Amino acid sequence: MTVLDRLDNSLHLSEDEQMVLASVRALATERIAPRAAGFDRTGEFPWQNVHEINALGLNMMFVPQAYGGMALSYLCYLACVREISKACAATGIIWATNFHAMKPLIEFGNEAQKARFLPRIAEGALAALAITEPEAGSDALGMTTSFRAAGDEIIIEGGKTFITNGDVADLYLLFGKWTNTPDPRKAISVLVLEKGTKGLEILRNEDKMGTRASSTATIRFNECRVPRSNLIGNPGDGLPILLASLNRSRPSVAAHALGIARAAFEDATAYINERRQSGRKIIEFQGIQFLVADLATELALTESYLWQVGAMIDAGATEFGIEASMLKLRASDLAMRASTEAVQLLGGYGYCKDYRVERLMRDAKITQIWEGTNQVHRQVIGRSFITR
Repeated sequence: MTVLDRLDNSLHLSEDEQMVLASVRALATERIAPRAAGFDRTGEFPWQNVHEINALGLNMMFVPQAYGGMALSYLCYLACVREISKACAATGIIWATNFHAMKPLIEFGNEAQKARFLPRIAEGALAALAITEPEAGSDALGMTTSFRAAGDEIIIEGGKTFITNGDVADLYLLFGKWTNTPDPRKAISVLVLEKGTKGLEILRNEDKMGTRASSTATIRFNECRVPRSNLIGNPGDGLPILLASLNRSRPSVAAHALGIARAAFEDATAYINERRQSGRKIIEFQGIQFLVADLATELALTESYLWQVGAMIDAGATEFGIEASMLKLRASDLAMRASTEAVQLLGGYGYCKDYRVERLMRDAKITQIWEGTNQVHRQVIGRSFITR
């Protein structure tokens, strides 16, 4: 048993959560992983994986029991994200986005909204989180999508880009600005938009380098009308909701990145234990052992911090934005490094699509970009040490 196996076995989960995680591991290993290369090649949305995840009832994990869910920890959720992402990074994104999009509704929505929307998520509906715009990526205050009151309705105009699940979502958590509110911080608002709303258009799906089976859409709103009752909170309440959403989603992105990193590490170490050069296993060369030692240490430390931050959130912590940024930054950099080194260790084979590490290297790159680029996270972390 390696140090990474011992770390996995030390995870503090209830008996029910351990059973759920075991079921997820089995599904990921036996069903999802064998399909991953095919879905990557075609770019086809992995409906088979989604249906089998729903058959396990995994969406229930992050929905309160009162609305058809089950009371499982955030730590268990993070462990499941890592296992699914290890098998297929695209499927990991699709499933985790349901949490990213609906957690703000759980935390900030009213009783009627929760009763109306959450049972659908628990039953397996797909969700999307719509924040990013062509001219407003990391600068959320620059968004231009507008919400305008019209009696008992809200009229939506504008568009969003790089929206995960954007073409398949049943529910969208949509951020925009309340019209005639000059201060952007007081204008940002958030509502739930439902699939099939008149005026909602899917313009295109991106043809991406990696995570190709996860759809990433550009969408447009042409006088979309939604009930005023779909607004979460009041006009102008959106910015703190947005920040809270990102703080909770960033550990999830870290879990996704660590799934990729662990897959790359395991593939590489398996290969260098079998492959021989000059009559010796590749792993027997000192230089290779130093590289393996560095990667294993980084994995152990970063995964330990993932479980620590997850436990903080389960314990009720409300101030963990810097920790979330540090975790996302470190995990995503590690995913890129581990997958790149895995390609190098496999040599020419690593550059060929017959071997998973080629795909993992492409999948890893996005983790350094989304949910705030790593440059932005370094700024956020460094700024937190400025004395006032």
